[in-house]
Amino acid sequence: MELGVYTFVETRLDPKTGEPVDLDKTFAELLDEIELADRVGLDVFGLGEHHRPDYAISAPAVALAAGAARTKRIRLTSAVTVLSSDDPVRVYQQFATLDCVSGGRAEIMAGRGAFIESFPLFGYDLEDYEKLFSENLELLLAIRKDARPNWRGGRRPPLDGQGVYPRALQNPLPVWIASGGTPQSVARAGALGLPLAIAIIGGEPARFAPLAALYREQARRAGVPESALKLGINGHGFVADTAEAAVDAYFAPYAEVMRRLGRERGWPPLSREQFDIGRSPRGHLMLGSPDDVAAKILAQHEVFRHDRYLMQMKVGQQPHEAILRSIELFGTVVAPKVRDEVAKRKAAA
Repeated sequence: MELGVYTFVETRLDPKTGEPVDLDKTFAELLDEIELADRVGLDVFGLGEHHRPDYAISAPAVALAAGAARTKRIRLTSAVTVLSSDDPVRVYQQFATLDCVSGGRAEIMAGRGAFIESFPLFGYDLEDYEKLFSENLELLLAIRKDARPNWRGGRRPPLDGQGVYPRALQNPLPVWIASGGTPQSVARAGALGLPLAIAIIGGEPARFAPLAALYREQARRAGVPESALKLGINGHGFVADTAEAAVDAYFAPYAEVMRRLGRERGWPPLSREQFDIGRSPRGHLMLGSPDDVAAKILAQHEVFRHDRYLMQMKVGQQPHEAILRSIELFGTVVAPKVRDEVAKRKAAA
């Protein structure tokens, strides 16, 4: 089982202007996190694309390339690339370049994104939300398959055999579909035989099990063997030396982010009771000591039989040292336990 970390790289905002400050320090801390994740044996590091002052990553491939220069084996992925509002030619070129720079470690996690700022920024109509994603995914896969594709769509000028370079070292360059729980996205991934990442950031994870079943069923109907599929689960989590230390470090910053985003979207503030439900054995938060977190990942594996788990540790303004310690424990203690147990389960099966 692959285990890794993803982050949106939250910024420090000036309390008077609301503008991000100390971005050089923010990116330096990010590169420390990527380097440590590689050193402690984690498999994947992902960066989410956003176009807001509270998140620093608008160009994931650029930051991941900087991480590639400081790492040796960890895979480097977007989490996600907002494909609906980007040009698939440029997306492929950027990540093919990253693939060459990293020695074949790049991946694209394509999604529609949880925020809408990129649509007006790049001149797209939100009414075309779904059509843009479908068309752009089709083109991205065509480019991945053929350096000189012939392609026609409804919203982008056609390609008539123009070359798209450089080509990725990996053939094919991995393209995952990221879904926040939309059945249509899950079914699309299965029908296309693409890897699927399901984000679970609230509720009881077991309630998402039908999506995993739908993914595998759509693949079966399309003639895709189950052995060719990959399923990932992405979610919030944090590892500390004790459960109490994890709660103390995580609750206040996490609750503040949920409160801030709730004001935008009409959610009520997060209560401590809701937080405790989330970190309970059946909740969505992978939070606690290394033993606690390993047990919860393995419990999820019984439900989903997934191949990858990615943890978003930094949700709010946790101290950089706490994030580094969480990555260290995740890589040196949690990951070996999870991998060993999953290997035993597969051998038994």
